[in-house]
Amino acid sequence: MTPVRPILADGSLCLDDGICRTYGTNIDLRGRAPRLVGPTMIARDIVLQIAQVLATLLLAPLLQGIILQFEERVQRGQGPGIFQPYRDLWKLFHKEIVAPDTGSWLYWVAPIVAFTTTLTVPILIPVLTNYPLPLSDMGDILGGGLILTLGSFMITLAGLDTRSAYGGIGSSRAVMVTILAEPTLILVFVGITLLAKAMLPFVVNHLLVAEPSIYWGPTHLFLVGAFFILILVETDRLPLHSSTHIEVYMIDEARILEYSGPMLAILRWASMMKQFILYTIFSNVLLFPWALSYEGTSLGVVGSTIALLGKFLIVACVVVVVETAQSRLRFYRYQEPLAASFLLAILAIVGTQLS
Repeated sequence: MTPVRPILADGSLCLDDGICRTYGTNIDLRGRAPRLVGPTMIARDIVLQIAQVLATLLLAPLLQGIILQFEERVQRGQGPGIFQPYRDLWKLFHKEIVAPDTGSWLYWVAPIVAFTTTLTVPILIPVLTNYPLPLSDMGDILGGGLILTLGSFMITLAGLDTRSAYGGIGSSRAVMVTILAEPTLILVFVGITLLAKAMLPFVVNHLLVAEPSIYWGPTHLFLVGAFFILILVETDRLPLHSSTHIEVYMIDEARILEYSGPMLAILRWASMMKQFILYTIFSNVLLFPWALSYEGTSLGVVGSTIALLGKFLIVACVVVVVETAQSRLRFYRYQEPLAASFLLAILAIVGTQLS
């Protein structure tokens, strides 16, 4: 059992030699504020929280580069290298901004909102540590999902605001996919909440580590399958998505087609960070809840960062193989994988009630 730090400070939990236990054993984690003892520990936890945000900010382009490199290797290509996204962002930040005359204030605000929302979510989830940090109780799993949705919603509005044909096509298609994707995402979060009896991702992490029977149970496996399909949807990896400028397949690319220079760089960086966040939730909360720092030491944080990249390699390999192995689908069949994800989420909720 992985030792964890005490979570609650109101006497409602049981401690055994400094080891906390979750769900069905000794400790009841209900999503309240963490106990912080002394100014040294508070300062260290604040530094760790900043480190989680910086890890998301700096490692997100690396994850994108790894995925693109895997895709090229699977297709027997050479690939541009895993650091190409950094070079692309650098070039875009040094280019001129060309804005459409038809754009309003939404055109300028949307990239900032999208970038800010993706910087907020790492505060709420276990990126490097398996215990809540000072601001982790600002929101729960559902709140993090709503924050990410806000950024996507603003980009959709910006695509419509430019009044271009491609922006309208991309925004309308994104909304059609979102109609099924967002309710499924909420159902997955509901299933996770019912499984752990709490809405904090840290509680889910502790539960799956402490209870192997729950980890290998059908409810958890259904949630893993449903969330994996959502990752394919939210990161544009379905066989109906395309990152190329082809009108038939453009969705997210069409929404941001009118952007250029630093504004486009911000949007692309925000998209990479959203992908990083979804991979982190999937890896650290659901699929591989181990190998996180439980004391907050420098060595533990470095080890958890290396372990996180290893988890990403495994998930990215599976995503690339699934994406490459599937034949290209017509757009009207977008509901098929989302319906499968919706069904898995429903089965997970039913499983929590039956158990």
